[in-house]
Amino acid sequence: MKYLFLFILGWIGTGLKAQTPDSVYMPNIRSAKLYLKGNQLADPLLTLDGNEQLELVFDDLDADAKSYYYTYQLCNADWTPVQVSTFDYIRGFAQNQITDYHFSSVALIRYTHYHLLLPENNSRITLSGNYMLKVYLNSDTSQIAFTKRLLVVQNAVSIAAQILPPMNPQISYSHQKLQFTVNSKALSISDPFQQLHVVILQNSRWDNAIYMGNPSFYSGTEFEYNSDEVPVFPAGNQWRWLDLQSFRYQSDRIDRVDYLKNGSVIYVKPDKDRSRQNYYYYTDNNGKYFIQTTDLVDPNWQGDYGRVRFVFVPPDNTPLEGKDLYLLGEFTGYRLNDASRMVFNPSSGAYEGSALLKMGFYNYAYVTVNSNQPGAAPSFEFTEGNYFETENNYDILVYYRPLGGRSDQLVGIYSMNSMNALR
Repeated sequence: MKYLFLFILGWIGTGLKAQTPDSVYMPNIRSAKLYLKGNQLADPLLTLDGNEQLELVFDDLDADAKSYYYTYQLCNADWTPVQVSTFDYIRGFAQNQITDYHFSSVALIRYTHYHLLLPENNSRITLSGNYMLKVYLNSDTSQIAFTKRLLVVQNAVSIAAQILPPMNPQISYSHQKLQFTVNSKALSISDPFQQLHVVILQNSRWDNAIYMGNPSFYSGTEFEYNSDEVPVFPAGNQWRWLDLQSFRYQSDRIDRVDYLKNGSVIYVKPDKDRSRQNYYYYTDNNGKYFIQTTDLVDPNWQGDYGRVRFVFVPPDNTPLEGKDLYLLGEFTGYRLNDASRMVFNPSSGAYEGSALLKMGFYNYAYVTVNSNQPGAAPSFEFTEGNYFETENNYDILVYYRPLGGRSDQLVGIYSMNSMNALR
């Protein structure tokens, strides 16, 4: 029995390595979101032994009733799965069925809407850290539908931070630099280079997260991160917006709508390059979206889907040399793939792309990567511009591993907004 258990544990860990957080594996899954209860724009963050609840929602375009289950996978700071038994971090059932669902009505594109409040009383997380929430079919973890990131924090450190212009004059007007200090009085840190890890997020994005190295200075329980070059983020620009809360009453960003028997096609007004314009502030949601409708009672199971056509017009109506262009935002999962790629149309002199979106309010941006470097970080430089004044949210995540520990514990989070920090 001992060897059987170890084999099963190893097999589960091997399967998890092939899965990444915030990924959709089944094409019928749409609008999957995990957020703090009642606030679609809030990050999925729980306090260990706290009273917060998260909401998980998603739609199944097969429009039937399926047996979806979920479980948690503990991960390290870099999102590699921790090879330990679920008994070490879950109290109660390791997997549970999602039983709250509702068939859509009114909507032309049919779907089944699923809803879940977490954590459930029969399945509680007992360790702080990074978690990958996995949703799968028929109690079979090999039939993975999608994954979501979930953070559980045990506040054991204090953090002080500020945002400054970078020291390098070449990027002082286009980038934002953070410097911060971590105080770990409540922890026993004898080897900070091995026990302490810090991750910086800009606008809740993990695709451009900065994983910090060793602190610049430390004395006793104070650890200072104040390098000239790290962490420095391209500041970007305010995110573009699209109001899809109604398909009948069109917002001023919509060019026209084709109402077809099998669904609506929404044409967004062409977007132009903003990298050569002066910075202009307006309120945005920093790349996120929320589901909402002004036409119906409940957007969750009455909100319709539409095929949204995006157009980006490059300077002089010529393709960006050596660049691939993509849509970026929470609704694309911040992923650069075939679904988010824009294709240049020589006849129109513009890049064109589309996405199937549910009624709501969306933020998005256009980014480029070098054609010969498909794995490179996306850039705002040639489409949106980078401006030091841009309003961005930053999260400083501090992880700690006890001596002999088997996972990175999340022991502190500090959030700040550049608009407030730069005043």
